Amino acid sequence: MNSIQAVIWDFGGVLVRTADLAGRDALAERLGLSRHELEMRVFDGHNRHRAQLGAVPGDAYLQEVAAEFAISVDELTEAFFGADQLDETLLAYIRELRPRYKTGLLSNAMTTLRPLLSTRYPMLDAFDDVVISAEVGLMKPDIAIYSLAAARLGVQTHRAVFVDDFIQNIEGAQFAGMHAVHFQTREQALAELAGLLGEA
Repeated sequence: MNSIQAVIWDFGGVLVRTADLAGRDALAERLGLSRHELEMRVFDGHNRHRAQLGAVPGDAYLQEVAAEFAISVDELTEAFFGADQLDETLLAYIRELRPRYKTGLLSNAMTTLRPLLSTRYPMLDAFDDVVISAEVGLMKPDIAIYSLAAARLGVQTHRAVFVDDFIQNIEGAQFAGMHAVHFQTREQALAELAGLLGEA
């Protein structure tokens, strides 16, 4: 008998993925950086970790990065995130999991994420609960955030599956007692998930 009661999903790299890197490449060239250097500065700037833990507002972090590059926040976000696309097929699948399973969203993200879930990426109706690192002061792969996500869904960790594109976050979920699927493509992840749910 299938004992899984909840499926919890990562946001960036799973539900929303960058479809075209041309904008990042163009910005990097303009700034005299490689794309890797640009991505490291945006994703791993010295205040990024604090912003993901809620100690620095997300808007302030983006303003800091934009100021370092001497461009506007709008220029930065359009060039860097403008080609990010919501996987509508995957979102439809998640909606169809309910009410058989509880569904959750668990993201290492800044305070800027929740407004986007109602505007650019409307998906709040697909989830029973949303855990954003900046709002709870915890980050993956800390096992405490997985335990929190499961508790807020009203399930035990071993009755939940977590889907994420970063292997360290998958390992964190497994340490917390969850089942996990390492997202590489939608087709691969849904096939693995179907096996765990006994629906293959």
